[in-house]
Amino acid sequence: LCVVGADFGAIVAVSTLVPPARADIISDRQADMKAMAAAAKAIAEMFRNPDTYSSKQFAAAAGAIAERSGEILAGHFTDGVEDARSEAKPDIIEERDRFDRLAEDLRVYARALDAQAQANPGAMTDRMRMRPGEPMGGGPLGTQVTNAASLSSLPAEHIFHLMLQTCTTCHARFRMEQ
Repeated sequence: LCVVGADFGAIVAVSTLVPPARADIISDRQADMKAMAAAAKAIAEMFRNPDTYSSKQFAAAAGAIAERSGEILAGHFTDGVEDARSEAKPDIIEERDRFDRLAEDLRVYARALDAQAQANPGAMTDRMRMRPGEPMGGGPLGTQVTNAASLSSLPAEHIFHLMLQTCTTCHARFRMEQ
């Protein structure tokens, strides 16, 4: 606070603008990770118990993941990797392209799940479910999306598993063991 104009018989107080403290990127990314985990659990529960399926809740969960992945997720790991509170490995910096690709793959899968919810507004359909013996594809170490348009031909449950494999791949490569 500074006082200006005392010579003119009036005292005018002017506050100095102080920029807000930089957001805590580690807390932000941990909150986003927890929100994505909760959304994934909600989707998993609908596959476990199809009677609980709600296209609106399914879409909301997929949307929660989509809005926190891609560039947003990648951006959360531009700073603070070295911070003692961080669970991220410094490999993220060294393998930036791979990390960013996984973050984008996660968003592509989440958007594909949202599209499935839009296409199935009633009860969960057999078309959304994987069939016994259906190959998973992707594999735990290579889940890169090669053709996002081809995801529309897969059952939602398959897309969900591919999304979870992306999470597992990223955590295995870029998250410190607890």
